[in-house]
Amino acid sequence: MAGINWYQSNGKCSTGEHDMSEDQIPLYSLGDVQLRFLCPDDLDEVRSLCQDWFPIEYPFYWYEEITSSTSRFYSLAAVYNQSIIGLIVAEIKPYASLNEEDTGILAKKFAERSDIAYILSLGVLKQYRRNGIASLLLDSLITHLTTSERKKVKAVFLHVLTTNSAAIKFYEHRKFRLHSFLPYYYSIKGRCKDGFMYVLYINGGHPPWTI
Repeated sequence: MAGINWYQSNGKCSTGEHDMSEDQIPLYSLGDVQLRFLCPDDLDEVRSLCQDWFPIEYPFYWYEEITSSTSRFYSLAAVYNQSIIGLIVAEIKPYASLNEEDTGILAKKFAERSDIAYILSLGVLKQYRRNGIASLLLDSLITHLTTSERKKVKAVFLHVLTTNSAAIKFYEHRKFRLHSFLPYYYSIKGRCKDGFMYVLYINGGHPPWTI
């Protein structure tokens, strides 16, 4: 993507819920932010960030998987001054393998031969929010998914707490559509919380109904 610095980190390996809010430190330029994929050396830093950002407790093996060099996940970090200030984690999988509550995203004609991308996490360090970091990470994922090699991917979807108004506003601004209400979808500290599912259609995909 134009205007984005990809790099191999010095001293590191080379190669949901969604968090947005206030108290920002303005960046001089988005060009100061570099993007790279997560690697095993990031595990402790990523785990600390996610525990701070998200109300959901992820198991330790999840952090091992998203930082693995052979990960099935698209795990991308935004780095500033050698520190991770944002990340996005997504998974591409066959549409036919979705959980029951996530079916019905695509029209029937796509059901057997399409893939779908699921955003598990998208977060930015509190003091760097509202600088375009979340959009930078999301744009990178969408660019990856809209290449000719990924034309089977017909939609990107995610779950979000109904009370997370900042994240909802962000995704709606990015043209994600509210697809469904999921009562008691989350279990957070022993309490059930409602969620929404949001969907962005790509590569010619569309819902089973006409809008």
